[in-house]
Amino acid sequence: MLRGIFLFLPFVVLGGGLYSELAGVLDDCFCDVESIDVFNNFKLYPRVKRLTEKDYFRYYRMNLKRPCPFWPDDGHCSIKDCHVEPCPESKIPVGIKSGNYNKYSPAVDPAPDTAECEQVKELGAINSTLSNRSKQAFADWARHDDAQDHFCELDDETSPDSEYVDLLLNPERFTGYKGPSAWRVWNSIYEENCFKPRSVYRPLNPLVPSRGDDDGESFYTWLEGLCLEKRVFYRLISGLHSSINIHLCAEYLLDEGWDRSVWGPNVQEFRQRFDTAETKGEGTRRLKNLYFLYLIELRALYKVAPYFERAFVNLYTGNLQEDAATKELLLQVFGEIRAFPMHFDEKSMFAGHKIEAKILKEEFRLHFKNISRIMDCVGCSKCRLWGKLQTQGLGTALKILFSEKEIQNLPEHSPSQGFQLTRQEIVALLNGFARLSTSIHQLHLFRLMLKDNR
Repeated sequence: MLRGIFLFLPFVVLGGGLYSELAGVLDDCFCDVESIDVFNNFKLYPRVKRLTEKDYFRYYRMNLKRPCPFWPDDGHCSIKDCHVEPCPESKIPVGIKSGNYNKYSPAVDPAPDTAECEQVKELGAINSTLSNRSKQAFADWARHDDAQDHFCELDDETSPDSEYVDLLLNPERFTGYKGPSAWRVWNSIYEENCFKPRSVYRPLNPLVPSRGDDDGESFYTWLEGLCLEKRVFYRLISGLHSSINIHLCAEYLLDEGWDRSVWGPNVQEFRQRFDTAETKGEGTRRLKNLYFLYLIELRALYKVAPYFERAFVNLYTGNLQEDAATKELLLQVFGEIRAFPMHFDEKSMFAGHKIEAKILKEEFRLHFKNISRIMDCVGCSKCRLWGKLQTQGLGTALKILFSEKEIQNLPEHSPSQGFQLTRQEIVALLNGFARLSTSIHQLHLFRLMLKDNR
C-alpha cells in the first residue's frame, strides 16, 4: 500500500534530483527511504504532533544545572535565545505535580492510599531492625538493580534544582550556540564513545586537520568491518546528530529586532550540512542514518504498545476527559505503527555466543549512558534541554528493545513487578520520536524548497 501511494507522489517524496541518492533500501535492514517518507509524512506525523501537544507530554521535569562531569564548565551561554523559561508550579496539571501520573485506574486499585500506607508501615517495621550501614547497603543495591536496564543517566526529579519545562513554550531551534564549545561535545561523543580508535579519522571533523584526498572512505571501510552492534551504535548517534541539525536549519534565527525575532527555514544552512557536493557525499550518509534511527525508535514503540494498551494504565494529569483523549490518541498512534510492514528486526543484535553477547550489550549500554552524561556539558540551556530529552528518548527505546521477555510477560489486569517506565521516560520516548518524525517531515519541506530554487 505504501509503495502504491509513493508511485503517485514521486515529486513529493524525492523533491528534486539533488538528493536522488537518498533513496532505496537502508543498510542493515530491509526498509526503504520512500516507504518511510510516505508512512511518516502522511500517516504518523500529524497524530504524533497532536499527541505531544497534550498536557501529559508537554511538561517535562529536568535539572539543567547539573555540572559537566568531564571538563571544566564553559559557563552558560549568554545568548538570550539559549535561555529556558521554567514553568511555574501553578501551571502544572495537578496529577503531574502530585506524582500520580502513569498510575492505575480506580477499578484495578480501589484503595491505593490504604495499600501504600500498609506498604510503608511494613517497610518501616523491617527497616527498624537494620543498622544504618545495612540500610545504606540495601538502598545502594536497589539503585544498582534499578539502573541495570537504564541506558541513560536519569535526572533526579526530587532535586531542588529540577524544574518543570513547558516544551511547547521552549521549542528546539537554532539559538546561535556554536563553535568550539558545541564541537567539543559532539567530538567527545564520536571520538570517545563510538568504539572508534583514535587512528581512524572521522570525515569532516572540524577539530582535526584536513586529511587531504581522504574523502572518508577509510573511515567507512573501518566502520563496515565492525560487528553489527557497533555499526548500529554509530549510526544511531549519527542519526540523532542529523535530526538535531535539521531542526536547527528548519527553525533558524533569520532576523532579530528590538521587539521580535523571526525564525524559519535556512536553505543555505541545510545545504552546508547535507548537500552531496558540499559534504563530499557525507550528507547523504547522515540523512540515511536519520532514517535508520527512526526505524529503531519506531520498533521500540511497536514493542512497548502492550504496556500502554492494558485497560488500567492511564496517562494521568487530573483532567479525566483530557486523559481519556490522550490515551485514545496514543492507541491510534500504536495502531498506525502496528500496520507498518517493514520494521527493523532487533533479534539480529546480540545474537552470538551468550557470554560475549552479554559483555557487548553491557558495553553498548555503558557507552550510551556516558553520552547521556555528556549532555550536561552543553553550554546552551535550550540545546541542553532538547539534547537530554532526545538522548533519554533513545535510551528508553533501547531499554524497551532489550526488555522483550519482560514486556511479553506483563500481567493483563495488574501492575508489573518487572518492566516499568517512569513518566520521565514516557515523555522523553514520545517527544524524542516526535523530533525524528518532525525531522523527516522537515526534510520533505526542504526538498520542495530546493526543487523550487533550481
